[in-house]
Amino acid sequence: MKIVVCAKQVPDTNEVKIDPVKGTLIRDGVPSILNPDDANALEAALKIKDVSPDTTVSVVSMGPPQATYMLKECIAMGADDAYLLSSRAFGGADTCATSTTIAAGIKKLGDVDLIFAGRQAIDGDTAQVGPQLAQRLGLPFVTYVQNVREVKNGKVIVERQLEDGYEVIEVKLPCVLTAVKELNTPRYMSVPRVLYACDEAEIKIWNEVDVELDPADCGLNASPTKVLKSFTPPPKGKGEILTGTINEMATSVVAKLKEKHAI
Repeated sequence: MKIVVCAKQVPDTNEVKIDPVKGTLIRDGVPSILNPDDANALEAALKIKDVSPDTTVSVVSMGPPQATYMLKECIAMGADDAYLLSSRAFGGADTCATSTTIAAGIKKLGDVDLIFAGRQAIDGDTAQVGPQLAQRLGLPFVTYVQNVREVKNGKVIVERQLEDGYEVIEVKLPCVLTAVKELNTPRYMSVPRVLYACDEAEIKIWNEVDVELDPADCGLNASPTKVLKSFTPPPKGKGEILTGTINEMATSVVAKLKEKHAI
């Protein structure tokens, strides 16, 4: 079986700050990490490989050259190889153009049985690339996968997470599955795999020519979404803690609401 995992290098959002004047992300000095949901997607693929050793797991990403470090991390976790779609022509891509580019990379790999992706990336939270990728490739897909029950006889049976439970879905291969964090706990990198990733593994880098894409069909040129600015909302004022008996606090709340003409 041939599995492809779509991964993205994202800024560590615990340390992201926004320029208050320009309204843009301040990326200087902010560390980059493997998108958490994509780590769950990779672990799901590696679990299948653990059971079926003849399975190959390839990781595909789109991003700047420094994303090769994230891809080496994926190889250190157990992926067989990795491919980076990187070119100035891909710059400024929204989810629509991103899915077009990644789909072109997967088509170049060819004969893929199963595609995993994270539910969403923490720098955008759109959850759109996975479904759009499936549409570009003409494949069935299941989002919010919380458990892969079985992969057998050209089919996969999964549990799709719902707000109040889950539904069991059987889908034919090839298909696209997007993973949520509840799917698994990503494994640690092993020392031998780290050494292999650092010393021997080669990350293949493809541009628009390699994947046979017209520059007009990728990057900013093919992105209908335009982001004007990003900003953080102003902090709320400090709350007031009431003390006393229940009746005293209730009376105080009513008085304050009347004072603000809320009631």
